[in-house]
Amino acid sequence: MLFRPRRVRTLIPIVAFLAAVGVYALVLKPDQPVQQTALPVDPPEPEIVFDEFGLEAERFEIAEREVKRGETFAAVMADFDIPYNYVLELVDASSDVFDVRRIRPGQEFRLYQDESGPRHLVYRQDPIRYVVFDLDGEPRAEAAERPIDLVERSISGVITNSLYQSLIDAGADAELANRLADVYAWSIDFYRIQKNDRFEVVFEERQIDGQKVGIEKILAARFNHFGEDHNAFYFSPDGERAEYYDEEGNSLRKAFLSAPLKYTRISSRYTKRRFHPINRRYQPHLGTDYAAPTGTPIYTVGDGVVTEAGFGRGNGNYVKIRHNGTYSTQYLHMSRIAGGMKPGRRVKQGEVIGYVGQTGLATGPHLCYRFWKNGQQVDPLKEQLPAADPIDPSLLAAFEQQRDVLIAKFDGASGDLLASTE
Repeated sequence: MLFRPRRVRTLIPIVAFLAAVGVYALVLKPDQPVQQTALPVDPPEPEIVFDEFGLEAERFEIAEREVKRGETFAAVMADFDIPYNYVLELVDASSDVFDVRRIRPGQEFRLYQDESGPRHLVYRQDPIRYVVFDLDGEPRAEAAERPIDLVERSISGVITNSLYQSLIDAGADAELANRLADVYAWSIDFYRIQKNDRFEVVFEERQIDGQKVGIEKILAARFNHFGEDHNAFYFSPDGERAEYYDEEGNSLRKAFLSAPLKYTRISSRYTKRRFHPINRRYQPHLGTDYAAPTGTPIYTVGDGVVTEAGFGRGNGNYVKIRHNGTYSTQYLHMSRIAGGMKPGRRVKQGEVIGYVGQTGLATGPHLCYRFWKNGQQVDPLKEQLPAADPIDPSLLAAFEQQRDVLIAKFDGASGDLLASTE
């Protein structure tokens, strides 16, 4: 007789029973579903959508309108059916945030209202800045700015007409032309640029939702003028004042700007013998004439102190500035002198001191710019003007590292285009 342990004999009936149950479930009841208890699921929270001003636009009825020429804030509010007494409260409550007298034609107001009435008012100053007026209860206002993305871009081109038009053709705009002129204000006279001069620019563009809203800064530029490369590299060590330097670390900034105006033309140069169009005789012309529309701003070419500001029969409205013991400059034929310009007034380089006109002995709107060195009038276009200090030697390695990165960017971005113009 075969010996079996007691435990095994006890398990045999149990195993047989479980097998029978399995057969019943699989064979005799093949279509019987397995019952499961469903757990309750919370409905998803509705997504809240905010517009570009941080308001839930879907909750409101929105009305928009532009400011018309000569229109006041009160007139716009009246058009929105906001009571005049409440407008006065709104003006008072917002006085520390925004002066409602500064609204300008073409700028936009947007009113948010629901079944209970107006709730919010947005004034869009420009693509970036706006003011939100809260009209729900006690009026209040808050100034804000839309978030800006900085996008790095590179462009290049060849001068075929003007710097402005060439930049437009390359995909930039007038603002970049102004920035580029500022970078090279001490080293390149943009009244003398010539056809086939070339430029390459790496810059940061300010964008909102993919749309350009301005230029942040130029990072690097190369301008080939009269066959010579003029390089400029942005460098701001440790958050100190930013400067533009050439490839060797020498500052592009000089003691004097190369010209006192932007984007006009030289109509008459410094000469010892010129036929005067009014006096009808040959006489020295010891200045440089810049033809420009009446009202064009005139900038002082350097820091200094105003020594004369007034009217002369030949000079018209004029300002004279002493920059130091060596240099002085004078600006003639202004339509008007800028406010506050009087003897003793200190001015900073690039400050507006007056506006182009044709007062005095002048046949058309222009600026006559005169330059003194050691008491003698000289031709500023031929002077070697003093430059600002170069980069501190302790910062030169950091500058060179940044310079090399920037050179690689505009070399790579513009090589094909420039090669195609050979």
